[in-house]
Amino acid sequence: EYSCEYGSLKFYALCGFGGVLSCGLTHTAVVPLDLVKCRMQVDPQKYKSIFNGFSVTIKEDGVRGLAKGWAPTFIGYSMQGLCKFGFYEVFKILYGNLLGEENAYLWRTSLYLAASASAEFFADIALAPMEAAKVRIQTQPGYANTLRQAVPKMFGEEGIWAFYKGVAPLWMR
Repeated sequence: EYSCEYGSLKFYALCGFGGVLSCGLTHTAVVPLDLVKCRMQVDPQKYKSIFNGFSVTIKEDGVRGLAKGWAPTFIGYSMQGLCKFGFYEVFKILYGNLLGEENAYLWRTSLYLAASASAEFFADIALAPMEAAKVRIQTQPGYANTLRQAVPKMFGEEGIWAFYKGVAPLWMR
């Protein structure tokens, strides 16, 4: 017996929850590596390599400094995973119903690609605000140390657009 009916709200919720776990937790686990990578991109003279980047960060901020940006990473990628995994199933069923059972089977690869691209479109919109805050926290010394500091500052300086400047690059990725 299945845990829920295919296409039910519970089914979509479970898919979304799987996305939260798989994206939110994994991206949060690699925050130290992401932090060093972002700093290397912004200041390659200071952060010359991965190992040097870890060393410089620990020297300047302590071991806790490697966790900078963990909250927006967890929230943002959890939201992205929720949308990516949940909406993929929504669009797969929606597009399959539009095509009809036989055409959905015949064109299943294209259907899966279309469903995936549609889900990713919305998932990146969900991710963008937290990704923008994370990058500011990690790469602009003195800007903000926490999500609670970054969000009002970003909104006050640039308005809502501050949170969505990176959505087009996310779509291109």
